[in-house]
Amino acid sequence: QVQLVESGGGLVQPGGSLRLSCAASGNFLSIFAMGWYRQAPGKQRELVATTTRGGSTNYAESVKGRFTISRDNAKNTVSLQMNSLKPEDTAVYYCNAAMILPGSTGFNVYWGQGTQVTVSS
Repeated sequence: QVQLVESGGGLVQPGGSLRLSCAASGNFLSIFAMGWYRQAPGKQRELVATTTRGGSTNYAESVKGRFTISRDNAKNTVSLQMNSLKPEDTAVYYCNAAMILPGSTGFNVYWGQGTQVTVSS
């Protein structure tokens, strides 16, 4: 069984910073990609940032220059440093991972339970 456990959400004032972390555990062979998505009330879930095992990164235009994704392959963790936060960043943030499981020929995608980020004065 695979688990993604997120931490680090909370309430922050506009212009402030938060750091989200996600740790993967369970029976898997490797993790190809990890990332963060978010879903605001009444909106669809959207990509925030992703990173591959090789270190390639991809960011949503709305967060470029403010958010930084990082990954520790040895610890199977991914983090999201969020700076200069805006009220429109308010959402539930979900960790995501594409993994190779024993006996599997393709990737399996898993999601964390989500962590609330609220940006408000």
